[in-house]
Amino acid sequence: MPKKVNLFHQYTFWGACWIVLYNSLQAQQMPKLDSIKYLLPDMTIQIEITEGINDMYNFKFERAESQFRWLLKHYPQHPLPYFLFGLSQWWKIMPNFDNTQYDEPLLKFIDKAIELAEKMFDKDKKNFEASFFLAISYGLKGQLYAYREQWTKATLAGKNAIKYMQYARPMTDLSPELLFGDGIYNYYSVWIPKEYPFLKPVMLFFEKGDKHLGLQQLEKASREAFYSRIEAQTNLMRIYLTEENQPQKALLIAENLHREFPNNPFFHRYYARVLYTLGIADLLEIECKEILAAIDSSKTGYEANSGRYASFFLAELYKNKYLDIPKAKFYYTKSVQFAEQLKNFKSGYYLYSLQALAKIAIQENQNEEAVFYFNKILEHADKDHATYQEAKKYKAQNKKEWKEIVKKSKEPEKQNETKQKKFWGLFE
Repeated sequence: MPKKVNLFHQYTFWGACWIVLYNSLQAQQMPKLDSIKYLLPDMTIQIEITEGINDMYNFKFERAESQFRWLLKHYPQHPLPYFLFGLSQWWKIMPNFDNTQYDEPLLKFIDKAIELAEKMFDKDKKNFEASFFLAISYGLKGQLYAYREQWTKATLAGKNAIKYMQYARPMTDLSPELLFGDGIYNYYSVWIPKEYPFLKPVMLFFEKGDKHLGLQQLEKASREAFYSRIEAQTNLMRIYLTEENQPQKALLIAENLHREFPNNPFFHRYYARVLYTLGIADLLEIECKEILAAIDSSKTGYEANSGRYASFFLAELYKNKYLDIPKAKFYYTKSVQFAEQLKNFKSGYYLYSLQALAKIAIQENQNEEAVFYFNKILEHADKDHATYQEAKKYKAQNKKEWKEIVKKSKEPEKQNETKQKKFWGLFE
């Protein structure tokens, strides 16, 4: 099976994306900041930016950010529009966490949100909306820094998120939203030291959590929260599939998220992943082919990362269920190509696709192909990985043939080098 993803990169201290607004868009007269105490609980604000938030989750970023610019025009001194712009950058990263092109604009928007929220907080320490935005903004920064393995920055951001969340608690209108942050913290402050012992010293800076309580808080936020409902559901989906071994619960959430936001490649991919885990072949085939078609048509957010998942799942389906080896080879090869496009040579999807192709080649007496695929595994896999051990064993059992095939494969390279030297020698 594919190698487990590094979940610490997916969850750190605070999930921080707690802004989700869901009602139908209506034209309303916007309240002035000096006429209301808090902006977030105001129903007019919630209604007005609903469409923008929905567009963001549905990967219609141009439309979403147009709505956010409208909000910025009305409230240029409030952190809300800047946080929404930052959250929008975060969701552009979500399909492929190795994509760093949105890091700088994300941090720029979030730092501006922090700057404005600090001004509000300095003016009034009981401004719970200011402390709420400070908490979620630092949380989002911490999450990004954790993905980039900048542990010191992630720790400092996490501590700030916790500090300001304590200030925000008296704001009863945001109680369900606070449950999301509490849930993430309670669950992962227990999980992180067990999964990543080298981070135990870091966790000494934080209070001990409660995994069971964390799950309860996330469940409640996913049902009752107005702002953080989708973020809570997203994290529960991941937890139930990868940590709690409850894929049926993950399926319910993934199916609903994909139905609500059909253009979101992250939700689409995760839905396919849950279907694969549960062996729901008919739906899996449909969804994976839709993902690949979306990539072929350059649909926003659909790229090689989703492609390697979908291709691998289809290959497994055709090999193990339909016993269609030619189609299995086709999709294993696509998975390899997508992974190489990403330069993701350590991925389980990459290594297990190579392994499967090597085994098929052996069955078809295509020894040169088998050596080609096993040699790639030996080049990229860690020595304790199962695929490396199998490749090493095959090489040992076929020493003479392996040596001849590798030597033969290198001959064209040497011939090409000789031709290049002769060509450049003409100019000396």
